[in-house]
Amino acid sequence: MQVAEAMRERIQSGAITDRMPSEAAIAAEFGIARTTVRRALVSLETEGVIESVAGLGRRVTSDKTHQAPYKHVHDDLLAQMQDGRLSVGEKMPSELTLATTYGVSRGTVRRALASLEADGRVESRQGVGRIVRATAEEG
Repeated sequence: MQVAEAMRERIQSGAITDRMPSEAAIAAEFGIARTTVRRALVSLETEGVIESVAGLGRRVTSDKTHQAPYKHVHDDLLAQMQDGRLSVGEKMPSELTLATTYGVSRGTVRRALASLEADGRVESRQGVGRIVRATAEEG
C-alpha cells in the first residue's frame, strides 16, 4: 500500500505525467520484490489512476492514453502537416527519429506512416524516403 500511495502522490503532484516507471525500476527504488510492485500497480489500475497499454506498459489515465499509440503519432504528424511545420514536398523524419521522438517502436511509427500514406498525405519514394503530399484542397 505504501508503494501505491507513493506512486499516487507522484501522479497527483505531476512528477509522473505519462508513463509509469517499470516494475523493475520501482522495485529497485523501494528495495522490494517485483511481485509487491505489481500488486501496488494493479491496485492503481483498479482505481483507474493508471492503465496498461499493450506494447507501452503502464500509463497515467487520460483521454490521450485511450488512443492507440500509432494513432497518436498519426494525428500529431497530420497536425504538423496542417499547420505548416511539415510542408508539402518536405521529406519526413526517419522512422528511427520518429520512434525516438514519440517514445514508441519503429513498428508503431510504420503503422502511423502507412495510415498517412493510405490517407494520401504521405508518399513513399524509393531511394528518397517518405515525402509530404498536398491534399486536393491544397492543390
